[in-house]
Amino acid sequence: MRDIAARAEVSVGTVSRALKGQPGLTESTRVRVLQVAQAMGYDLGKLRPVKARRIGFLLHESHSNLASNPFYFPVLHGVEVACRNSAVAFTYSQVGEPGGVADLIALLEVDGLVCAGYWESGVLAEIVRAGKPVVLVDHAAPGLPSVNTDNVSGAYQATQHLIATGRARVAMLTGQAEHHSIRQRVEGYRQALADAGRAQDDLIVRRLVDTEEGDRQAAAALLSMSPRPDAVFAYNDRAALAVIQECAQRGLRVPEDVAVVGFDDITAASYSQPGLTTVAVDKEGLGREGVRLLLHPRPSERAQVVVPVRLVIRGSSRAAR
Repeated sequence: MRDIAARAEVSVGTVSRALKGQPGLTESTRVRVLQVAQAMGYDLGKLRPVKARRIGFLLHESHSNLASNPFYFPVLHGVEVACRNSAVAFTYSQVGEPGGVADLIALLEVDGLVCAGYWESGVLAEIVRAGKPVVLVDHAAPGLPSVNTDNVSGAYQATQHLIATGRARVAMLTGQAEHHSIRQRVEGYRQALADAGRAQDDLIVRRLVDTEEGDRQAAAALLSMSPRPDAVFAYNDRAALAVIQECAQRGLRVPEDVAVVGFDDITAASYSQPGLTTVAVDKEGLGREGVRLLLHPRPSERAQVVVPVRLVIRGSSRAAR
């Protein structure tokens, strides 16, 4: 630890707190120590079991309308089932601004936390400073264990499928770049285009507002491109369904004029007309893995778990004729 402390220009005690995820230091210091430790070969991926009687599931308030959120509700259910199977109590709360996070966690009286979705650095720093073991789901941050979908592979498969069906201009409708999963899906899309020798810089439309109206506006902007894309890979199913709806309003046929592929395989994907081709994510599995990684890490397990995905082909992406 002395070598890490010397290189990071902090005390040995600060290094110890950073490596153990303990409170008492700033987020920037914690990140710097962890980055130095990783660079020096310190294994941050060996996890210790957490003895817990109660686990808290924290969801950012931007994701917290579970009735209308077809992704995080199954994740929550996976956490709940895994806790019940491990004879551990379970509690849920939403979190927004950084202020009051420590008080909320103290009120919950939990022994560990599963935190799902995107988190701003300030909010995540407050969660870490509460001093409880933390596992991230659908997010990643230096030094913290996480469970994520294989976003790169899923996006690559989706884009490759559209190319294989004979589409010439494969566009992507994406979301905010600060989201870990979205960045990875853009990476997979770009890699598939690059491997196929396709241009890629002018075919990405970013949704500006995380609402159904924001999805509709982004879909309209994408379909207004000239020349128009003949295929769209959307970063999630909600955005893909917005593209299908916008096509219908413009008199465009799916998939004859525009093929569409989404990501997540929410329930609505199989009921749309036509059925939505999508990348299936084991959403409950993400929640179960988060609890397992917290309570029962396997010997020498790495701290970043990746859950496989599979491409589900439906009517929205039949081959072009």
